[in-house]
Amino acid sequence: MRDYGGKPFVVNIERAAEQNQNFRTALWTGKHLQVTLMSIEVGGDIGLEVHPNVDQFIRIEQGQGLVQMGERKDRLDFERRVSEGDAIMIPAGTWHNVTNIGHVPLKLYSIYAPPEHPFGTVHRTKAEAMAAYR
Repeated sequence: MRDYGGKPFVVNIERAAEQNQNFRTALWTGKHLQVTLMSIEVGGDIGLEVHPNVDQFIRIEQGQGLVQMGERKDRLDFERRVSEGDAIMIPAGTWHNVTNIGHVPLKLYSIYAPPEHPFGTVHRTKAEAMAAYR
């Protein structure tokens, strides 16, 4: 897969998310919106993060997870279990994490508005993603 951003594009997002083997793959990056695919290993997580000026939408396509959110890094007072078909809305400035609590890779796609990652971003592993943003 590659980043198809900037051009009209249609995709079966469920199939694309389920087939993605990378921790993060930018699928479409435009001026005002970005779609990424993620695969979180069993017991793994996205990593606690905050996007000060970016709203985020996440849809779970496979597996089970735990989403935690809060106004402060040390106070994640919103917690929900999520599974296939669930959507998560994360307001800009909200600390959040999604952890795979199931027995298979957690497959999801995320929409950022505006884009969060550079055009064409591919991180094969979480470690690779973390190193890219240090």
